[in-house]
Amino acid sequence: TMGNWLVNHWFSATVLAAWLGINIFLFTYYFLFFDLDERYFYTRAILGSALAWARASAKCLNFNSMLILLPVCRNLLSFLRGSCSCCRRTLRKQLDHNLTFHKLVAYALALFTAVHTIAHLFNLERYNHSQQATDGSLAAVLSKMHLQGNKQWLNPIHSNQTTVEYVAFTTIPGLTGVIITLALILMVTSSTEFIRRNYFEVFWYTHHLFLIYFAGLLIHGIAGLVRGQTEESMEEVPPHRCAHYLTHKDKDCSHSCCKEPEFGSIPAESWKWVLAPVILYTFERILRVWRARQKVVVTKVVMHPARVLELQMQKKGFRMEVGQYIFVNCPAISLLEWHPFTLTSAPEEDFFSIHIRMAGDWTERLINTFQQQMLEMPRIEVDGPFGTASEDVFQYEVAMLVGAGIGVTPFASILKSIWYKFQQADQTLKTKKIYFYWLCRDTGAFAWFNDLLASLEQKMAESGKADFLTYRLFLTGWDTCIANNVALRFDTATDTVTGLRHKTIFGRPMWNNEFAAVAAAHPRSVVGVFLCGPGALAKSLQKSCHQHSSLDPRKVKFYFNKENF
Repeated sequence: TMGNWLVNHWFSATVLAAWLGINIFLFTYYFLFFDLDERYFYTRAILGSALAWARASAKCLNFNSMLILLPVCRNLLSFLRGSCSCCRRTLRKQLDHNLTFHKLVAYALALFTAVHTIAHLFNLERYNHSQQATDGSLAAVLSKMHLQGNKQWLNPIHSNQTTVEYVAFTTIPGLTGVIITLALILMVTSSTEFIRRNYFEVFWYTHHLFLIYFAGLLIHGIAGLVRGQTEESMEEVPPHRCAHYLTHKDKDCSHSCCKEPEFGSIPAESWKWVLAPVILYTFERILRVWRARQKVVVTKVVMHPARVLELQMQKKGFRMEVGQYIFVNCPAISLLEWHPFTLTSAPEEDFFSIHIRMAGDWTERLINTFQQQMLEMPRIEVDGPFGTASEDVFQYEVAMLVGAGIGVTPFASILKSIWYKFQQADQTLKTKKIYFYWLCRDTGAFAWFNDLLASLEQKMAESGKADFLTYRLFLTGWDTCIANNVALRFDTATDTVTGLRHKTIFGRPMWNNEFAAVAAAHPRSVVGVFLCGPGALAKSLQKSCHQHSSLDPRKVKFYFNKENF
């Protein structure tokens, strides 16, 4: 199993190891640097090891802030995916883990922000304590240097009345630090699966606090409150030789160490780390706006059962591949909100379509808007299409397509495209067999997809390719009324629930049995497993892929793919 995991995920594992390695290196290197370097000898006399904790975590924060925007540059990912189309399938497939990496970097930012904040709270407390100290210690002497009138200071707190709260809310580093932390907390907490699925608008708007986060980050360090000894001063009065004279200096001191040490601020560096990604992301957003402004014509609106809205559209220069997705905006509902939808049309059709299920305020308002304004269509803006795993489906000899509920949408595109390829006798079609699994909670959800499956079933039979597509429909929620109806019509040629030749199965699939059957039927094939559905199902399928893949390169291999929004 471990061997199979490495075969499927070697690139992801390499990127993860490199990212972890760089974080560990940056933290360790800068922790030791600020904990041991002579330039910060006097700073450490006041702050202790909290200085090293604060500075090391700051470097890691800069590094991860540099990375956080890259996985959400959709056009960049589409370009990379297109430019490496000649690369191995496993390499292209790793680009679909962009949101997983984005979340990982976000969790690292949260961790290092906590370390950085706690360390600086200790620093402020120690600055305050040293300022108020009258014991003649090195920390106390260094904290009183600003009183000598030579503009030299090491402790930014110059008054005994100053509190930690006062510094946190009146200095540039303190105030920007509070704002950055609050923005990060709101972004992370509103990104949970529950909020994204049920309150997408909350997730969408709070995530735009990233603008405040980066603005705060760029100016966070410009005040230079944390200081160290200057290079010139180090040469004249090296601390290892001269520190003693600061606490034991008599009035007639004639030693070379009698001169006061001079201090300078640590220069702000955050902007150097994040400037390039911010510029890249700015171009990404400009490109999105430009593409969104191109006219979209809604050619057909279909209201399917179970409140599923189908929109068929046309846009000049729009080219798609199977299983891709677009972002949709309806200015009549919200000028700023963009929602992802998988394309359900085939590349061979002269329009592109999406199916929208009611799942939240925005989708409910969109469906209501189209129902109420059938004569005058509301304006729709479209950004995309963007590539995801499903467009690789024709690269596999055998494909297993698994959809849950509305998650069937990417496979509508694939099945339609297969239909057209058969009609055109396309010789480039590598796929020899497709297994299609659809899991639904209620019978209404089957209704809008039935026509496509029925047409496909008929076309395959007419062209002598009836065995090419095997589909299995699973009804995971039912009542006694449906069960009794099925029992009464058990002997009919078509299914009671869907009207199709293949009977609906009540309950959930036994994935071990399904994978074992596919492995037995195709002992030497490479099988692509494609899912659009919940995370729990993804884990189950991934586990089955690993269990049923052979280590022998000549035997069956299962490669797992998942849609990511």
